[in-house]
Order: sequence, then structure tokens, then C-alpha cells
Amino acid sequence: MDILIRMVTYIWLLLAGLGIGTIASMIGVGGGVFMVPLLALSGLVATTQEAVGTSIAGVIFTSLSSSVAYWRRGKIQKGLGLAIMPGALAGAWLGAWASRYISSGWLAVAFGLFLLYPAGTMILGKQPKELFRAARGASLYPARATLVGLAAGATSGLLGLGGGTVMVPALILLLGLDIREAVATSLFVMIPSAALATSQHALSGNTHWELAIPLIVGIVIGAQLGPALGSRLPKKRLRQLFALVLLYAAVNMVLKGLGVR
Repeated sequence: MDILIRMVTYIWLLLAGLGIGTIASMIGVGGGVFMVPLLALSGLVATTQEAVGTSIAGVIFTSLSSSVAYWRRGKIQKGLGLAIMPGALAGAWLGAWASRYISSGWLAVAFGLFLLYPAGTMILGKQPKELFRAARGASLYPARATLVGLAAGATSGLLGLGGGTVMVPALILLLGLDIREAVATSLFVMIPSAALATSQHALSGNTHWELAIPLIVGIVIGAQLGPALGSRLPKKRLRQLFALVLLYAAVNMVLKGLGVR
């Protein structure tokens, strides 16, 4: 009976990974925004830290698989991505280290409240120029790229996200990228920072590989489908889809952290 329950759980996680990989690669997040609530609220892991540590392992493969798909389409801003990566790596290490000293409940609340910023920005579905004018190639460009990397990396390590919830809005609003370029570049940048954060969480014993592996299998497949589907959606709808996903996760994780559910 135990074997049957485990098999059903693994199949369910694989299917969940397929959906997560598809949606996450469409909107430029690593999938942690789905995986952390999924693992924490389903009771498959005991603490938010374990949900974070297991989730971030899946984020590596969302980033890898979808980056291959976007690379073929020529959507990744490779130079900008490489400029962001050092700050993202430093932030990922710092975030993973800090997560050891924060209580599980308050980490869940922080996760949810944090997501309200990008959700509020993107729900309007506005063009970047309507919210903030950013000249590409301006003198502050390298500094902005570093700050975006630090913030996104810290988010990845601390909250189990790939950093896309910070990076996609920041690339659009601060650096003037098109929504599809921001999505593709965000996923590309996540690869090394998610790998570093995963190593930190694994060493702390927060990664459940028996749960991560079926998620990863589904994610790899789904992350090839998402870019193709995303290219067919209007840009405004992509932004609004991004916002709805964040609002859902924010509400669930705040309730979880406060012990409401």
C-alpha cells in the first residue's frame, strides 16, 4: 500500500511539474512561485525551508530547459544576462544563508508579502514606457544590472524562487526590455544562481530529492512548451498572467505562515 501511495504521489508531482514548467517558462519565473506553495500546503514537507530547498532544485531545470528554447528563438539578451549573473550569485548565497535563521512561519509570510509588489505592477498589463522610462545603454545600466541581480539572487536563495518575480518586472521597468526579452533573459540568469542556492539548501538538509526528481522530469518537458505558447499570447496578457499567478501564491503563503490554513 505504501508503494502505491508513493507511486501516485510521484505521478502527481510529475504532472504538476509539467504544468509548472509550461507556465513558469511562459512568464519568466523559475517555478518556485508554484512549487513552494504546492509542497508546503500539501504537507509533503514539514517546513517552508524544506519546501524552498526542494523547490529551488526544480528551478535549475526550469531555467535550463526554457533557456534552450528561448535561445533558439533569439530572445535572450546574452550580454545583459552575463552582467546580471555576478550579483545574482552573490545574492543567492546570501539568501540561502539567511534562510537558516528565519522561522518557517515568518518566511512564508515574507514570501507572500514580497509577491504583492510585482503583482500590483503587472496586473495593469501596462507597457514599460507608461510606468517608467528607462533608456537602454544609459550610463546607469551596469549599476542597475548589478542591483537587479542582487535582489533576484537573494529572492532565489531566501524564498525558493528563481528570482524571476523580481527580475522580470525590473528588466522591464528599469532596463526597458520587451516582456518576452525580459522573460527569456530572466530564465537565462537564473541558471547559476539557482544552482548555487540548491547547493546551499542541500548542504543544510532542506532538499527532498525523492520529491524534486518527479517534479524535474515534468518541468523539463513543460519548459519546452511554454516559450512556444507564450510567443502566441499578446504581451499585455502575458503581464496579466504573471500578476495573477503571483497574487494566488501571495495569498496562500501568507495564510499558511499565519496558521490560517
